[in-house]
Amino acid sequence: MYRTASKLAPIAVLAGAVALGGCATKSYVREQIAPVSQRVDSLETRLQATDATAKSALAEAQAASQQSQGNGQRLDQLNGRVDSVEQRLQAQESRPKRPRH
Repeated sequence: MYRTASKLAPIAVLAGAVALGGCATKSYVREQIAPVSQRVDSLETRLQATDATAKSALAEAQAASQQSQGNGQRLDQLNGRVDSVEQRLQAQESRPKRPRH
């Protein structure tokens, strides 16, 4: 009797493990994953909104940079004109004044 029990013990353990282990059903897996899936969807929506905001900010920054470069070029041109006017003014001031008649 002891020999028969020792032969059946591994089979009983294996049968119990299979019976108790079981597989998760599709519906159980869906129930467990649903909250995570909702959170991922929510985060994905927020990420898309953040990405759109970042792209908009980048476009505005690039436009401001171009405008700044254009303004810098205009200032350089105006500085050249002001320098020219100052030189002419100094030249006129350094000439001896002729008396008026």
